[in-house]
Amino acid sequence: MNFNKVLSAPFRYKPWRLHHLRLILGDLTGTARQPEKDHQTHLEAAIAWLCQAQDVRNEKPDAGGVSAGWSFEDGWLPSYPETSGYIIETFIAAAEVLHRPDLLDRVQRIIDWELSIQNAEGSFPGHFGEPSSRPVIFNTGQIIHGMVAGYIHLDREECLEAAVSAGHWMVACQDEDGCWRKNVHQGVPHTYNTRAAWALLRTALIAEDPTLKQAAIRNLDWALTQQTENGWFATNAFTPDKIPFTHTIAYAIRGLLESGLLLGDERYIASAEKAAMALARAQREDGWLAGTYDNGWVPKAGYCCLTGLAQTTIIWQRLGQARGTSELQLHIDRALRYLKQCHRTTPYGRPEAGGVAGSAPIWGRYSMFEFPNWAAKFFADALMMEMKDITIPMLLSSQTLSKAAVSHG
Repeated sequence: MNFNKVLSAPFRYKPWRLHHLRLILGDLTGTARQPEKDHQTHLEAAIAWLCQAQDVRNEKPDAGGVSAGWSFEDGWLPSYPETSGYIIETFIAAAEVLHRPDLLDRVQRIIDWELSIQNAEGSFPGHFGEPSSRPVIFNTGQIIHGMVAGYIHLDREECLEAAVSAGHWMVACQDEDGCWRKNVHQGVPHTYNTRAAWALLRTALIAEDPTLKQAAIRNLDWALTQQTENGWFATNAFTPDKIPFTHTIAYAIRGLLESGLLLGDERYIASAEKAAMALARAQREDGWLAGTYDNGWVPKAGYCCLTGLAQTTIIWQRLGQARGTSELQLHIDRALRYLKQCHRTTPYGRPEAGGVAGSAPIWGRYSMFEFPNWAAKFFADALMMEMKDITIPMLLSSQTLSKAAVSHG
C-alpha cells in the first residue's frame, strides 16, 4: 500500500469543502439516490451538462473541446481530445432526438479544435493535448470515431482525410501480431484497444483502404487470444498489476462486437456476446455491476463504475438489435433504472447537476470524486438508443460507402 498516497488523499480531494461534503454525505446517507424520471428528462440534463462542460472552456486556449469533467481536486478540467472526439457522435444524435440543431454548431467547434491539434504524422495528442503530451493509440482511435461522424453527417471531407492519416499512424505503431505495444497508456498493451481497431475498421471501409482494414483485423485476432474460457479478457486493465474496471471490459467487448458486425465475422461477435452475457449474469437485481471483475467474473469492488454500467447497457442494446431478441431487455431496464437513480438532474447551476459520477458511491476507485464527461456521454447514448431504437454511432450505410468511393476514386 502506498501510505503517502493514502495520507495525501484528504488534501487532494478537499472533503471539508461544503459542496464536496454534501456530495459525500449524500452517498453515505443514501439521499443522493433519487426517484427516476422519464428518459427524456435525464437525457436533456446529461446533454445540458455536456454543453456546460464545453462552454467552461470558451475563453481558454482549448476552446471548442469538451472539459474532461469536474473533480473535487481541480474543479473543471481542461478539454480532453480523446473523449471530445466521441462526444461528437453523441451531440449529432441528440441534435435529432431532442430537436436541437444548435448542437451541430457545437460539433463543428469540437471538430475544428481536434483538427487544429492533429500532429503532422497523423496522430492526435494524448492526455489534455498539452505540448508535452505524447500520442496514444487508444486516444487517437476515439478521435477517429469523431472524424468519421464529421465526414458522414456534416460532409466535411477533411475529417475523413484526418481519420485516414491517423489510421496510418496507428498501423505504423502496430506489432506484427496485431498488438499495440508502442504509444500506449502506461507503456503496456491493452485488449481494450479493440475500440480503436473498430475506429480503424470504420475508416478502412469508408476510404476503401485495405491496409487499415487488415491492421484492424490483426488487432481483433490478437484480442481473441486474450480471452479466457469464461469470456473474461486478460491484459485489459490500465496497469498489469490491476484487474480491469468494468469500463475497460466494456471497451474491449464493444470493439469486438461492432467490428464483428461490420465484417460479418461471427468469431468476434461470439467473443463479445460471451463476455456480455457473463456481465448480465453478474448483474444484481437493482441493476448494479461491480467496478471491477477478476477472471471468473468475481466482483472485486464494492462500488459501481457508472461509466462501465452505461457502456454495458449499450452493448446489451446492440446485441438485442443485432440478434433480433429481447433476451437482455430486463438487464437493460435494470441498468438504466440504477443509472437514473444515481443521476443528479438538479439543482441546476451546480457542476454535478446533469453529470454522472465516475463511481457510486463517489469515492469508488474509478474516477474517484469526479464527474467525467465520458460517463455522461455513454449514459446519454444509452438513453437515446432506448428511446429511438437507434445506434450511436450511426451504422455505415451503402450510401455513405458509395459517397466515399466517389470522392476518393
